[in-house]
Amino acid sequence: MSEPSTSPQPVSTPSSQPPVKVPLIFEDCVSVLSMSLLAIITFANVVVRYLTDTSFAWTEEFSIFLLIVVTMTAGSTAFVRNQHIRIEFLADSGSPGRQRCMAVLATLCSVLFFVALTILSARMVYDEYTWGDTSPAIGIPTWWYSIWVPVLSCVITLRLAGMLHRVLRAAR
Repeated sequence: MSEPSTSPQPVSTPSSQPPVKVPLIFEDCVSVLSMSLLAIITFANVVVRYLTDTSFAWTEEFSIFLLIVVTMTAGSTAFVRNQHIRIEFLADSGSPGRQRCMAVLATLCSVLFFVALTILSARMVYDEYTWGDTSPAIGIPTWWYSIWVPVLSCVITLRLAGMLHRVLRAAR
């Protein structure tokens, strides 16, 4: 028989379906759809560029927008599923109380960061709307693209607030 492991187990382990009130399927579907569109647009641009020595002018702007959407929605689910980047040496070492303290501290810092990102990016969108900035390639208002940064930052903030609530509730 093998002996039981004596190393401490992490307080929060990665989970594909964590206990959340709002299902993660929304972010998953938006991520998959955005990545699919990004692949199709990029492939079409490569084919057109190869066959005609010209490219679609709008693809770069739209690809950047899709990359931002994929990053924000996948980041939201990564936080909730506890698959985000962290220093496991610090997060998973020590007593369970220390691990909870580190989880609370890390989640609180993330909440504060995304609250600031929501506020500052909303100000940026307001400025773009007020000044009438347009995109260089296709001439549409830039706030059409950038409005999604504060919206998705707010979604991440709400997800992180839920995580913080669950971590604090588990600490009792």
